[in-house]
Amino acid sequence: MAVCFCRWRNLLICLCTPCILLVLLFVYITLLLSTDRSINPILRPYTHSRLPDRRANRSRDPRPAGDPPGTRDPMPQLDRLAGDILEFARHMHKRDYPVVAKPQDACGAGSSNDHGRALLLLAIKTKVQNFKNRQIIRSTWGQAGWVAGQRLAGGGYVRRVFLLGTDRSRDNSTAWADLLTLEGRQYKDILQWDFHDSFFNLTLKDVLFWRWFSRGCRRTHFVFKGGDDVFVNTPALVDYLSQQLGDPGRAMKSFMVGDVIGAAQPSRNDKSKYFVPEAFYAGSYPPYAGGGGVVYSGLLTKLLHLVSKRVHLYPIDDVFVGMCLLKLNAYPSHHPAFLTFDFPGDEEMKPCAYHKTIMVHKRMPDRVEQLWARLKESQPLCWNVTLREDKLKNKP
Repeated sequence: MAVCFCRWRNLLICLCTPCILLVLLFVYITLLLSTDRSINPILRPYTHSRLPDRRANRSRDPRPAGDPPGTRDPMPQLDRLAGDILEFARHMHKRDYPVVAKPQDACGAGSSNDHGRALLLLAIKTKVQNFKNRQIIRSTWGQAGWVAGQRLAGGGYVRRVFLLGTDRSRDNSTAWADLLTLEGRQYKDILQWDFHDSFFNLTLKDVLFWRWFSRGCRRTHFVFKGGDDVFVNTPALVDYLSQQLGDPGRAMKSFMVGDVIGAAQPSRNDKSKYFVPEAFYAGSYPPYAGGGGVVYSGLLTKLLHLVSKRVHLYPIDDVFVGMCLLKLNAYPSHHPAFLTFDFPGDEEMKPCAYHKTIMVHKRMPDRVEQLWARLKESQPLCWNVTLREDKLKNKP
């Protein structure tokens, strides 16, 4: 009798074990995707979760903040979309694109001279036709090699890479591609993939850059990710990052700093550059650093690469980074030296205004060249100034 019982027990174990493992696997996958489904209703075609209503301190949506309706079928909305947002929706699940061009050095221009010990990599999003922007950046704030600090003794090695897709909308795209090939050979700083370069595909540049960085930039301490329409005070940034690197209490796995925007709402204005249909998102955005420039650690870059595989692409690149941070249980730190919306009042007119900043958004190439020359000329006068501080934090 005991022998018969043992045989039946062994048979039940053999039959039930695979079923139990499959159930556990299903539960694990469900939990893995729970964050995406809680914030991105395009993954849930028929119901939207209602998130807590939080007051937006900086919203690009001109309408009052509020949750979208609780139940919505997004498919009819998607059928009425057009242009870049429709193109994004059609290809939002694809993120494997071949490399068209890559830097000759392992991790961008300048890496052959720093012996793999770079303090900073400047990763600059640009478009094929923006040659003048790139050229001005190369000769001003984006110089690769050893960069002296603004105040501290010493400095750090800086690398540079420009991030591009392909321009499929222009009649002379072949001519632009040929010129870009020559440019890459000359400056060794072009990283290009074969996808259409549009505003809503800027997220692809983040995802593909993180992958490239994780494979070849293992000893780079920090990344500045920004556009080609900003001005960066690189010496001040080198000083600031050297201080962060020397702080034993600083957790590099979650280090991200910039102009943080919290509880912003998706824009429902279909004439806006930032328009996102209600089918794509419900509730407030997670905190994110925006406005043309953000700095994060090399370690966080690698973690973003890993976690981004579990977060569906989103048409606003800065918000997508915020989604990835949320998945990592990390949050960006706000620093008033990152100016998304320009200087307040007449502050820009002060002699040392730009010495107190790290990044200022929306500066045309000719203006960048002028500002860089002025920064160098006023260095003796402003060498001891400190970075901008949040005036509100010191008030009672």
